[in-house]
Amino acid sequence: MNKKKLIIIAVIVLIAAVGIWMFKGVTPKHKVTYETAKVVKGNISNSFTATGTVEPVTQVEVGTQVSGIVSKLYVDYNSEVKKGEIIAELDKTNLLNELASKKSSVANSKTEYEYQLKNYTRIKTLFEKKLIADTDYETALYNYEKAKNSYDISKNDLAKAETNLGYATIYSPIDGVVLSRAVEEGQTVAASFSTPTLFTIANDLTDMQVIVNVDEADIGDVRDGLRANFKVDAHQGVVFEGHITQVRQQATTTNNVVTYEVVISAPNPELKLKPGLTAEVTIYTLEKNNVLCVPTKAFRFIPEVPFIGPEDKVIDAESKNKLWTREGTTFTAHPVQRGISNGVLTEITSGIEEGAVIITDVSIGQMPGTSVQGPPSGGQSESSPFMPQRPGGNKKR
Repeated sequence: MNKKKLIIIAVIVLIAAVGIWMFKGVTPKHKVTYETAKVVKGNISNSFTATGTVEPVTQVEVGTQVSGIVSKLYVDYNSEVKKGEIIAELDKTNLLNELASKKSSVANSKTEYEYQLKNYTRIKTLFEKKLIADTDYETALYNYEKAKNSYDISKNDLAKAETNLGYATIYSPIDGVVLSRAVEEGQTVAASFSTPTLFTIANDLTDMQVIVNVDEADIGDVRDGLRANFKVDAHQGVVFEGHITQVRQQATTTNNVVTYEVVISAPNPELKLKPGLTAEVTIYTLEKNNVLCVPTKAFRFIPEVPFIGPEDKVIDAESKNKLWTREGTTFTAHPVQRGISNGVLTEITSGIEEGAVIITDVSIGQMPGTSVQGPPSGGQSESSPFMPQRPGGNKKR
């Protein structure tokens, strides 16, 4: 054997020795960390927030249909009133004069009507006997009908004057509390073009409501009966409960943003809520309590390389929806039926028992001595070393 062959054999032996030493003598520098969670009963909900205003359920603006000077006020802010109670009066001098004038007009038109009626009756008798000309009969009929119409008009004017006089006394239309008073005694109110508001009365402040503007992106899941709660700045830390009583169909567009009004009940037995308060509302569009649930991300886990080692065993199942458990080196699939989901948690209706420990996620980290990525706080974890990954690699599903 020549010197060249000896050198080649020596190099091959050296390479083989180094390979054996690296394969058997080097400890893997990476490990797999499995995040796990127990199948437990819990509450699944989905919600969104919106802003609204606290309002009385029934609120009436009380005005006047006649112009005049406010002569007397009987109520003030926060006064409790009963339906039919007098709350204000206008000066009636001009209205009484108008009424007297209309009564005189009625008397005059009545006298004229009675005279023309007698005259027409007499002329008609003579006309039927052909003792007068047609023109005389037609003139008598005309004067009679004209007097009758004038009499009817004067009676209607009298009724209007009497009604206007009645409008000078302002009554409360409902039982409730006076929220606002817009006039003072001696102030003149003009009802020529619109009805001026004198008072605002709320029916029952122990039963309020919140009018919420819901964005068009959220309105599709909103319906009557959904639970809602809200907070107001006036009572920090207090959460008021209610439910949706009405979803109004009329849309409102402001700066190209489309919203819909949603009415939420707001019981107020302690009178903490006041009209006009701004409410931060949470509406629960999806809610189910005390059901089996798991983290939704558990359905994304698949036991495959590089997340399992060569000695691990996988018992799979033909199912689109399955959860995985691990005992020792065996991964087992559990076909399940899914219920509702809010994206974070998913309901399980069948296929796995409460208390089972499932794999929810997996990550590849470095062995102790460097940096290790472990499970979240409160999670359970298991680890097994296997084939090394490229240095510094860290993969998470």
